[in-house]
Amino acid sequence: MILVDGQPRLKGEMTISHMLNIATQIASGMVYLASQHFVHRDLATRNCLVGGNVQVKIGDFGMSRDVYSTDYYRVGASLKAHYYRVGGHTMLPIRWMPPESIMYRKFTTESDVWSFGVILWEIFTYGKQPWFQLSNNEVIECITQGRVLERPRVCPKEVYDIMLGCWQREPQQRLSIKDIHRILQALGKTSPIYLDILG
Repeated sequence: MILVDGQPRLKGEMTISHMLNIATQIASGMVYLASQHFVHRDLATRNCLVGGNVQVKIGDFGMSRDVYSTDYYRVGASLKAHYYRVGGHTMLPIRWMPPESIMYRKFTTESDVWSFGVILWEIFTYGKQPWFQLSNNEVIECITQGRVLERPRVCPKEVYDIMLGCWQREPQQRLSIKDIHRILQALGKTSPIYLDILG
C-alpha cells in the first residue's frame, strides 16, 4: 500500500501509468546517485518517500557509500538466518540483494540496479514482499542459483523485460540505470500499455 500525505492510496486507484511514473521517479533519483558515485545498498520501496502529487524521493541513506575512489564497496559480514549482519549492527536485506552481494559482499552501482528490478516488482505487485512465500535461507538459495522473481500479474511484458535486464547474473550485463530511466520515460509517454491477459 502506498501512503500519500499519510492517507492510503487504494490498489484500485493505481494504474499502470501511475506505477510507471513512480518507477521513473525512483530511476531518476538513482541516476543522480550514480552520477555522485554513491551506492545506496538498501534500495527498496520501503525507503521511497511519497509526497503530495505522488512525488517520490529516495530516502534512508544510512547504508549508502561513496565509491568514487574504488569500483565497489565491500563489507566484512557474516551470514545470518535473515540478513547479513555488518559490524554487529547493520542488517542488509537479502531479498533485494544480487548474487555478488550475497556471496561476496560486493556492492556497486550494478548491485543497486538489481535492487531497482526488485523495486519494480514491488510496485507492480502493489507492495508484496519479494519472495514472500520463501524463508530467508530459501531466498539465498534461489538468488545464488540464478532464479528470479516471476512476472507480476498486472505487469506489462515491457516492464518485466526491464526487471530481467536488472537481474542479469553478471553485473556488467545488467542494464545501466540511465538506460532504465530512458526506457521508463519512453513507456510513460507512449500510448497505454495493454496487458496480455491470456499469457
